[in-house]
Amino acid sequence: VPVGAIQPVGPVDLNTASEATLEALPGIGPVIAGRIVAWRTANGAFRSVDELGEVSGIGDAILDQLRPLVRV
Repeated sequence: VPVGAIQPVGPVDLNTASEATLEALPGIGPVIAGRIVAWRTANGAFRSVDELGEVSGIGDAILDQLRPLVRV
């Protein structure tokens, strides 16, 4: 977790989390956090955690790591 980053408490809601909150997740840096927010803006709310796989830069390994840490 970067110094000064917000450490999430409990599962992070993909539909309301800020870029700073998303960056605190493992494997998510500023670029991918921005892509998650951009995907949400373009497509509306995430309907399932698996939809994270549609975000550029999130592959199976990162998705598996994030599943227990995020929710919709």
